[in-house]
Amino acid sequence: FTMYDSRLKLNQMVIDEVTQYFPGKPYKTMIPRSVKIAEAPSFGQPVIYYEKYSKPSFAYKKFVDEFLKNQ
Repeated sequence: FTMYDSRLKLNQMVIDEVTQYFPGKPYKTMIPRSVKIAEAPSFGQPVIYYEKYSKPSFAYKKFVDEFLKNQ
């Protein structure tokens, strides 16, 4: 899930629905909503280079680890 904001009830509702419809399929790592993610393409860089130590960068790295572990 991307653009995740734990403060929004709608996010949790969507996650619950998707998880119910696709049991065991969604990844556990959530990519948080961030201005840095929106800014990165304007500078022609992926977020992991543009803002190396941001929460979204760490989340994307965690997602890659989770993805590779599941392969």
